[in-house]
Amino acid sequence: MRFDPRNPVFVAHPYDVYDELRRTAPVTYYEPTDQWLISRHADVNALLRDRRLGRTYLHVATHEEFGRRPEPDFQEPFWRVSRNGMLEVEPPLHTRLRRLVSKAFTPRMVESLRPRVRAIAGGLVDAFVEKGGGDLIAEVAEPLPVTVIAEMLGIPESDRHLLRPWSADMCGMYELNPTPEAQQAAVRAAEEFEAYLKGLARERAAAPGDDLISALAGIEELTEDELAGTCVLLLNAGHEATVNGTGNGWWSLFRHPEELARLRADRSLLPTAVEELLRYDTPLQLFERWVLEDIEVHGVRIPRGSEVALLFGSANRDPEVFVDPDRLDVGRADNPHISFGAGIHFCLGAPLARIEMVESFGALLDRTSELELVSEPVWKPGYVIRGLHSLDLRAAAA
Repeated sequence: MRFDPRNPVFVAHPYDVYDELRRTAPVTYYEPTDQWLISRHADVNALLRDRRLGRTYLHVATHEEFGRRPEPDFQEPFWRVSRNGMLEVEPPLHTRLRRLVSKAFTPRMVESLRPRVRAIAGGLVDAFVEKGGGDLIAEVAEPLPVTVIAEMLGIPESDRHLLRPWSADMCGMYELNPTPEAQQAAVRAAEEFEAYLKGLARERAAAPGDDLISALAGIEELTEDELAGTCVLLLNAGHEATVNGTGNGWWSLFRHPEELARLRADRSLLPTAVEELLRYDTPLQLFERWVLEDIEVHGVRIPRGSEVALLFGSANRDPEVFVDPDRLDVGRADNPHISFGAGIHFCLGAPLARIEMVESFGALLDRTSELELVSEPVWKPGYVIRGLHSLDLRAAAA
């Protein structure tokens, strides 16, 4: 098999292909997406921190100057929202936006959320176990992080059902060569999401509450577009990794029953188990960067104007960094995975995602005597943001 993100068989198990890439072609040009694939941990880690690359090039050149076609006009609403969040910009704008938002994500602030995260996770798991199980992703993995980030931002409970569909449609644009239907869905979701958040921000500016949108609405140097773009990013990024990390993680544990038994017997392993599950079956498989100045990787010149595809899933299985990388080890102590990225775009919400996963896994282990897989899950078609459609389980109460 070859690298083929459109092939469901590859999406379900890309790791043998990654092994071949790391050994024989650690830097290789992939024509279907016009990208350079980078597969080794050392290279991915270094390029994430290399300021000769960026998430955008528009701070240094126009599309035409960079040798790229502008996006079609119909996509403008999507890119307006995305480029007003910190993920799609570079310093100095990125520095300003991240500084304004990072105050809500200090280690102390995030740790103070743990009791609330634990309570939400407990309630979801109680309901799940009470009816004997169900779809773990729809009933636990999705509502937990959506509820947490929605509460932080101050999204009314009556509106929270809108968030996941908007997020899923917008994230479809980040897949490789998205279909015309996916592009239209992403644009529509961006328009609706932005309009909703701007309306909410105006309400909070007039009558502030104790929430993040109120705090952001009170910052004069943050434009309305930047506020909406920032909140969209927090809502999207604030749960995608947790949802897919949780689903992928449980599927990994069911395929390694000895590790699941080990975790049941020793809850102190939960923090290392979460790190290992994020490494072993990475939710974000690929992250893109534009080459702003010519670079050379393993003797291969990659010219300015190129795009590199940093293969997180491959880097996290690199035997040069991880002992026995294809083995799941919930007690793995030395685990420098890069599932949350690195450099200036390192995931701001990583500490919160870790708390959410530890608390939800802990609640499921504490409240069940047995969890049994009903049927083998099916992967969603997306490759970049990689997760399961559903995970149907039977649950026996502890």
